[in-house]
Amino acid sequence: MGGAKVDSKDPVRGIISGGITGGIEICITYPTEYIKTMMQLYKEYSQKGVKYCIGETYKNFGITGFYRGLTPLVTFSIPKVACRFGANEWLKNNVFTDRKSRLQTFFAGLGAGVFEAVVVVTPTETLKVKLIHDKLSTTPKYRGMIHGIGSIVNEMGLSGIYKGLVPTILKQGSNQGIRFVVFEDTKKLIQKTFTFLPEPVILLLSGGVAGAASVMCNTPVDVIKTQMQGLKAHEYNGVLDCCKQTYQHEGVRGFYKGTVPRLGRVVLDVAITFTLYDYIGRVLNLVWPPKH
Repeated sequence: MGGAKVDSKDPVRGIISGGITGGIEICITYPTEYIKTMMQLYKEYSQKGVKYCIGETYKNFGITGFYRGLTPLVTFSIPKVACRFGANEWLKNNVFTDRKSRLQTFFAGLGAGVFEAVVVVTPTETLKVKLIHDKLSTTPKYRGMIHGIGSIVNEMGLSGIYKGLVPTILKQGSNQGIRFVVFEDTKKLIQKTFTFLPEPVILLLSGGVAGAASVMCNTPVDVIKTQMQGLKAHEYNGVLDCCKQTYQHEGVRGFYKGTVPRLGRVVLDVAITFTLYDYIGRVLNLVWPPKH
């Protein structure tokens, strides 16, 4: 995977390496995810910027405030990244087998993104957004992840944790399709142009560029997804209505709320994820040698 020493013919290794990677990555990058989500949910934070949002969070909640809503993401980040890399490896082995083709690399990433969106990401993101939104309300009603899950399911049925499924599929599918292609191309370009750079730096830079590319392409989808998963989701009659209301109230800029913190979070996220995946795969191969 992207030059990784993970056995590309064994999706199980991709699942294990991806799962470990996901748990580590989210603990490092969650504060930026929290700020991004707040700026997408609250117009005041979006208008006043990242610095104001950080200051208000610290003033009201201290350092721990930047980790509100972390529990569901840690819990589900492990299977999320495991699904992503495992599905990607399976698709490359069985469906899109030409690893030199950009188009097939894109579709393998797209398929992996759709798979993770349906299996893990949508319920995770719904819980995360509702927990963060609830914590900022004047009368919070969720006492944590377990209570939040129970309350949402009791109030809305199982479908309550699948709010925003369509925009999540669009977001994750486009995310991974773009990232896997851009990562591979950027890595090859850097290796050819800057031959003196050590491999970890090449992987980090390639992952960062891939993350930035995905943010610039699909932030509007992420904004709509977040709004449809918040506590005011009942105000929207589907994806198109959410887009319409966003445009009516905030114009085109409304679709790019939280772009700066999302850019910081995703660049760091993807850089760390691809690099960790590579090296965790190498360690895994040492303790569990692949069969050839």
